[in-house]
Amino acid sequence: MKALPLIIIFLAASFTCAADNDKPITFEQLPSASQSFIKEHFANIEIAFAKKEFDILERSNYEVIFVNGDKIEFTKKGEWKSVACKSGKVPEAIIPSEIAKFVASKYPDTTIRKIDRDSRDFEVELSNNLEITFDLNFNVIEYDN
Repeated sequence: MKALPLIIIFLAASFTCAADNDKPITFEQLPSASQSFIKEHFANIEIAFAKKEFDILERSNYEVIFVNGDKIEFTKKGEWKSVACKSGKVPEAIIPSEIAKFVASKYPDTTIRKIDRDSRDFEVELSNNLEITFDLNFNVIEYDN
């Protein structure tokens, strides 16, 4: 039983080291889908930094940060999973039409500054800092201020 705290400390240290396994990369080292996405939606914004990230299970993801503070996270296949725009708004072309219509009708004086998607839901953050979560059928499932 005395070894249990040592094992827990060792495992925590291992996970911390593994989680901090980021590697700077160039634009050309991004998956082609990521490159196309950036060229289509962020062509006029200079990239400040790109990196390949590895999680505890050694799965890779990509992150691109622009000089204006905008940030995009991509899956290992190069599909966007999060787009955050500090000074502007998320490109309308990537927002599902159901979400865009909902936001336009309920919050006409706002813009979508951030959108996240995963296998369970979409989450948007509006310019008034309201966060709205939608299920995959675009039903609102949560509000957060």
